[in-house]
Formats: sequence, structure tokens, C-alpha cells
Amino acid sequence: MWNWIGQVEQLRKQSRPVSLVTVAAVHGSAPREVGAKMLVQADGTFFGTIGGGNLEFLAIEEAKKQLANGISLKVNFPLGAKTGQCCGGTVELLFESLHTGPQLYVFGAGHVGQAIAKALNDSIFSVHVIDEREEWTSQLPPTVISHTLDPEIFISQTQFNSFQTYFVVLTHRHDLDETLVQLLLKNKSRYLGLVGSSSKWQRFQQRLRIKGVTEETLRSVKCPIGIGNLGKSPSEIAISVGAELLQLHYGS
Repeated sequence: MWNWIGQVEQLRKQSRPVSLVTVAAVHGSAPREVGAKMLVQADGTFFGTIGGGNLEFLAIEEAKKQLANGISLKVNFPLGAKTGQCCGGTVELLFESLHTGPQLYVFGAGHVGQAIAKALNDSIFSVHVIDEREEWTSQLPPTVISHTLDPEIFISQTQFNSFQTYFVVLTHRHDLDETLVQLLLKNKSRYLGLVGSSSKWQRFQQRLRIKGVTEETLRSVKCPIGIGNLGKSPSEIAISVGAELLQLHYGS
């Protein structure tokens, strides 16, 4: 039996939106039973089957449209001449969007990164933490998506959904912070925040200008991050940053 739950989890870790297509009801003769499932990505790539043939083609096209608007819906498909099927029955398909919500990428699994991940773990955000140090990523809650990987390699291998993507950079090295900010500025995002003081950001800007980063691009970086001076402990910083990200997401 196809492990569709495992496939969903794999796609979640890759931040890939997917439509879960389920046979919700069958009336008369149909190629698959109630509960049969298929996963469809935005480019039409699919996993599993709801019966093949033109019905499956139509379902894939409907799933791609459904992913674009993010609204779950049920659609009836008569299995006759209109769908190129000869079963004679009717299939009701349920389309559900998965992994289409905001994605938060925290670069650095140190004390503050851990606190931010835990603070937003049960929120609207899917939280990813990226750090090559296994001794730190192993401390994250199991529902946080941890990537024990060089952050530069992770960025090069990941496709980000610009409107739903939020970046926070707070690694254990200032030189790595600067490199990551430069790389992330090449990816459109809803938010790019850098932990640190105004003076730290001023130094970074001077060096990034020399590297060709424009003033307009630099203005898209938030540093310091958070909604204000709520304290300096990891938990207090996490509350401040979490409030800022939630305000931005919900349009407050």
C-alpha cells in the first residue's frame, strides 16, 4: 500500500505545496474506491492514483487550479462521454491544499533560534531551522522541521515561495550571517530579518554595497528585529520576533 502520509511529510520538509486529492464518494461503477488518494504538485507532478485515464488528467488540472487559490473543495465528475470514461458512474473528489501556509526559515539553531522555533511551533507558520551543527538541531521539537546542513548549501537547493517566505538570520558567526543575508537577498521574501544591533547592520551594509548590493535591496532587511525592546533573553527576543512576524502575516 502506498505510504501517502510519508510522501506528504517528505514534501513538507521540502516546503513543496501539494493538493491532496481524495475519492470522497462513488455512485455506480468507478475505477477506484472511496478513500483512494493522489498528491498533485503545482507543476502537475503527482504521486498515487485515483484511477488513471482522463478522470485523473482532469483531477490533476483541477488540483493545480485549487493550489493556486488555496481553497478546499469537492467536485463531481460523471464518468461518461464528457470525461472520456465509460464506467457510467459518478466520482466525487475532495481537493485539499497542504503546505501552502507561511514558511519561516530560521538560520541558526543556537539559543535564540531554539526559542523562536519553540515560540512559533504551534502557530500558522511552518518552522524550519537550518544549522550544520547536529548537537544543536537535535534539541529542536520533533514538529519543527530541522535541516542539519550547511546553510549556504540549503539555500542553493531550496525553492522558496516568495510571498509566503520569512527569513530570520542568527547564526553563531557574524561572517556567516553576512554571507547568508547576501544570498537570501537574491530570493524574494515577505520578510528578511537579521539579529543584531544597528551598528552591526551598518557594517554589513558597507561591505554589501562594495559587493554590488543596491540601496533599495538593502532597505528590505530588518535589523534589529522584533517589535521593540522587550528584553534580551532568548525567550524575550523570541516573543518580540514572533509578535512581529505574526503582525506582518495577519496584516496588523
